[in-house]
Amino acid sequence: MSTEKERETHVYLAKLSEQAERYDEMIESMKNIAKLNCDLTVEERNLLSVGYKNVIGARRASWRIMSSIEQKEESKGHDSNVKLINGIPPEGEATVFYYKMKGDYYRYLAEFKTDQERKDAADQSLKGYEAASATASTDLPSTHPIRLGLALNFSVFYYEIMSSPERACHLAKQAFDEAIAELDTLSEESYKDSTLIMQLLRDNLTLWTSDLPEDGGDDNFKGEESKEKPAEGEH
Repeated sequence: MSTEKERETHVYLAKLSEQAERYDEMIESMKNIAKLNCDLTVEERNLLSVGYKNVIGARRASWRIMSSIEQKEESKGHDSNVKLINGIPPEGEATVFYYKMKGDYYRYLAEFKTDQERKDAADQSLKGYEAASATASTDLPSTHPIRLGLALNFSVFYYEIMSSPERACHLAKQAFDEAIAELDTLSEESYKDSTLIMQLLRDNLTLWTSDLPEDGGDDNFKGEESKEKPAEGEH
């Protein structure tokens, strides 16, 4: 079977697995594509992200109600996912996409690790997000959904992992304001995704400013105190 034909087959199987909600099998199909040593297309990257998000999302939800023994079992799956993300990527949009994934998965690890392991996971998450941000700031417009999704998840990292609502609010507000300033340049294709993420940024700002000192927040984003979990991006 030719490489291109094999690739098409794995993409087809990944889509079937997604429809059947068999996300572990979906990930296996995407791993097979990655082994072909070719750059993933936008469609393939999204399939990869959806597969891992669903597999890990279910595990994260379980972890929140499980015992410490079960939490340790969870980390095995996450460690495997982190290794898959390392060692990448090509240019521009794909670079941001992959480094953001690296930041996301190390952040998931940091959620339940303790002591030095938590610090190490947080450090690696920060490196992933910073690498993604460096490329996003030069290669992607402020309204690009991947750049906005990065800002959304990076700000969640500062709020939840680093316990820094000030830094989280600054990052989220900066991304929101920069996107608002360029809103008239937003393409029709990206409009729905970008404006949805902008709303999530604003929702988080409203939630987080209740944790700031009275003189530390922005009056435009004052909200009622809430214990809700902040929103994150899909991919």
